[in-house]
Amino acid sequence: MGMTQKDRDQRRNDKAARLREEDLRLKVRPGTKQALADLMQWAGIEEQGEALTLMIHRLHELGADRAFLLLEVPRHEIKVSPAVERRLELAYRRAQLRIISDG
Repeated sequence: MGMTQKDRDQRRNDKAARLREEDLRLKVRPGTKQALADLMQWAGIEEQGEALTLMIHRLHELGADRAFLLLEVPRHEIKVSPAVERRLELAYRRAQLRIISDG
């Protein structure tokens, strides 16, 4: 006779406790979910947990300096066009002149 559901659950819980497994939760937006799906497809991986575990271990193997480059949060750089720069400069000069004339 096969194991009951209760027996299977107990066996799974015992194994998880023995291996000191923990559940990690991750909320993602659609773009992140799609990126993970693409990575899994490229590598032929079917389980998200397996893909995340492999990525964490491979990234860790790079070491602190090289892993940091991949973990650095991308920041948006604001670039002002020359036309906008000229307008800002003119506005700044007008403000200076007003301050001087008021003082």
